[in-house]
Amino acid sequence: MIESHNPWWKGKDFLKEDSDYRKWLNSKVKWVPSLIRKINLVPFSLHFIIGPRQVGKTTLLKLLIRELLDKNVNPRSIFYYRCDQLADYKELDLVLSEYFKIKKAEGIKTSYIFLDEITFPREWFRTIKLWIDTGRLENDVVVLTGSLSLYARGEIETFPGRRGKGKDFIMYPLSFREFIKIADDRLVDKIEKIKDLNVTEIRDKCFKMRPWIEELNDLFELYLKCGGFPLAVRSLLEHGYILNEVKEVYISWLRGDLIKLKRNESLAKRILKAIIEKSPSIITWNNVAKEFEIRSHKTVFHYIDLFEKLFLVKVLYYFDPNRGILNYTKGKKVHLTDPFLYQVFSEWCLTKRPDKFAVIESIVASHIARKYRVGYWKNKLEIDVVVLIDDKIFGIEVKSKPKVRRRVIGKIKDTIYLTGRLFNLDPLAVPVSIFLACLDV
Repeated sequence: MIESHNPWWKGKDFLKEDSDYRKWLNSKVKWVPSLIRKINLVPFSLHFIIGPRQVGKTTLLKLLIRELLDKNVNPRSIFYYRCDQLADYKELDLVLSEYFKIKKAEGIKTSYIFLDEITFPREWFRTIKLWIDTGRLENDVVVLTGSLSLYARGEIETFPGRRGKGKDFIMYPLSFREFIKIADDRLVDKIEKIKDLNVTEIRDKCFKMRPWIEELNDLFELYLKCGGFPLAVRSLLEHGYILNEVKEVYISWLRGDLIKLKRNESLAKRILKAIIEKSPSIITWNNVAKEFEIRSHKTVFHYIDLFEKLFLVKVLYYFDPNRGILNYTKGKKVHLTDPFLYQVFSEWCLTKRPDKFAVIESIVASHIARKYRVGYWKNKLEIDVVVLIDDKIFGIEVKSKPKVRRRVIGKIKDTIYLTGRLFNLDPLAVPVSIFLACLDV
């Protein structure tokens, strides 16, 4: 049974018999996820790789296996199993027991155990905790992948003191910079990375890219269509458009998670519709409940909280510029985290996709939120994204019209304007395509 999941046990050249690796190898558009460089396979480690389905977690595991084989690690010390066919923790225990018989027979001291889609077997964590507590994994590296329901259910928190050198890794859809590397790998080498996200560095590095504005704007138009989900990226770059079956994959993924988490699909659609139709306006849970005929504002809160744990949305809270803190009681901005999701969920919820600059504001907010704390500010005027980095606080505005002016609002000393084509020194304005191309997230 387990041999079919591990064709490299016949020899490292047989990795090509693995269907996932073969699809990656034969794809016209392929890449190695940047996350691969951050995962340290040193025993004992219990790593979690979390992300939406179809974001490339399985491919990442197969490429990690390829790296181990290239280093001449004993092929039989590398164990992979896809857990979506297992019913519960008892079946998971049987699978691990079967592999450990092979490990013992061959005198393998350290194994690399990759368990994909670990969230499917009921109470899977019972088996993993037992194996750790009894010392059977003390010389091994264990890598578990799952959808973000791992966070939604709080399952990762059940392993205190049992992680060794292990870490949590979130696998996001491709950022715009990562997309450029795939669409035009010669161009990305010319783009310097913004590392500290301060006004001076943004100005210096973005202004250097002025000669490449046309190319970056063209690529950004493509990114607005496909976002960073691998199937959508491949479809657009290979065919020139996104196949309907690609969209259906992502709807099926969300519906599957809603069923597993015992949430109502109709309510989920209504709340997603509200997010799309109101974007990028400020909303309250009460107003959404009333306008979209949802029984309680608590229901709205619980579903949006779930969507955020599934990394479908990013909630921005009001920033108090005088006190320098986020206020969680005032109205919120809620953004979908990837432009492709606006396309997919607009069709699913039978509503119109937001205008281009609303989607761009969402891209900017969700990109920055991958590394930094973010909020928003609004009085008579508005700052789309307030970035909080230690004692540095500055604003970012996405402008559809090339009109900018200098502002100081309490602790927000600087505001950077992201435009279509405009460059300006004071206040600083740079094209959004250039800013996102330089942003290393």
